[in-house]
Amino acid sequence: MSEIATGDVPKKSKWSMVDKDPYAMSIKDIDLSHPGIWQHNQYLPFMERLRTEDPVHYCEDSAVGPYWSIMKYKDIMTVDTSPHLYSSEPTIGIIDSFEEFALPAFISMDPPKHDDQRRTVQGVVAPANLKEMEGLIRSRAGVILDSLPINEEFDWVKHVSIELTTQMLATLFDFPFEDRNKLTYWSDVATAIPGNGIVETNEQRWAAIEECLAYFTRLWNERVNAEPGNDLVSMLAHGEATKNMPPMEYLGNIILLIVGGNDTTRNSITGGVLALNENPAEYAKLRADKGVIPNMVSEIIRWQTPLAYMRRTAIQDTELSGKKIKSGDKVVMWYASGNRDEESIDRANEFLIDRPNARQHLSFGFGLHRCMGNRLAEMQLRVLWEEISKRFDFVEVVGEPERIYSSFVKGYSKLPVVLHPLK
Repeated sequence: MSEIATGDVPKKSKWSMVDKDPYAMSIKDIDLSHPGIWQHNQYLPFMERLRTEDPVHYCEDSAVGPYWSIMKYKDIMTVDTSPHLYSSEPTIGIIDSFEEFALPAFISMDPPKHDDQRRTVQGVVAPANLKEMEGLIRSRAGVILDSLPINEEFDWVKHVSIELTTQMLATLFDFPFEDRNKLTYWSDVATAIPGNGIVETNEQRWAAIEECLAYFTRLWNERVNAEPGNDLVSMLAHGEATKNMPPMEYLGNIILLIVGGNDTTRNSITGGVLALNENPAEYAKLRADKGVIPNMVSEIIRWQTPLAYMRRTAIQDTELSGKKIKSGDKVVMWYASGNRDEESIDRANEFLIDRPNARQHLSFGFGLHRCMGNRLAEMQLRVLWEEISKRFDFVEVVGEPERIYSSFVKGYSKLPVVLHPLK
């Protein structure tokens, strides 16, 4: 129901592509929007075929309506940096939201309103603030890691990925620490498809979102009459561009900031452990040289691509790589595909922690909507891996990961691991 949400596609529908051969079906029938191929980790060959044979692909018939898929790195860059042709309004999700449930947020706005609202909260991740946060993140990471069992199976997602990012979110919002798990729940609800473990119905989902609004309205009311603080709620309450926002716009921006502060870091923390286990030679590089960690973080974020896509809407007739796109058409930039485009990224289908120019990936987007918290996400991952490497020789994955049913959030709900300490 929010602008962040991506659509309701049932697991068993006429559009399902799970267990299908992408090279045996008609290319016009390939529909990357179906969450099943992402949950079952089957999306890569579908993307590969489209990149090779039809990199600006029109899906005419899907559960979310017709849309264009933009598959190549350079074409994605063109769309992402052309707001005069491709608008972020009314939504960045692949499905159109119902007007009565729309939650405007600056990620789904165009300039100048986007710029004014983003500028209001940008200071929370200013370089001086990040420098101050590093010690806190390191301390928290140490406490979390020291609390984990050794040589005993546990869930990395629950005990590390969620815990570290939720603590950071509570700090950014100056949110009551004892209630911090609500932030994780609201983030999951905002992007969840009902009936897949988080909420069962749209009504339950909307009730949770209204709970989020009530909680954050109380925090707004407390801070709007106080001296401006350095937390996100205070910034929104006192900012010239945001202090008179209607409630649904305030809620939309809160949910945006919760999801943005949660999903990239949380799922990259999990994805990095999985990638190193699947590529033992790279894990050996890490053991041999801890100095590679900052570069490895960028490679993890590229490899994971925590948000698989962003949508734009064409606001005039235009042409992209020979395809005629009409005003009003949905245009979906598949970042997960652009990050595997070997024409733009050398050996793109390999996980290489010492990759040259590793930060030149698409996971944070480009242009005016580039992820506001990208440096914070990188810092959290860097600090965590530095602390892991001080304590453990091997974070061993001991079972299959459980992935989220979503074509938007490329994430995990569970990853069983065993920790092996340094010898």
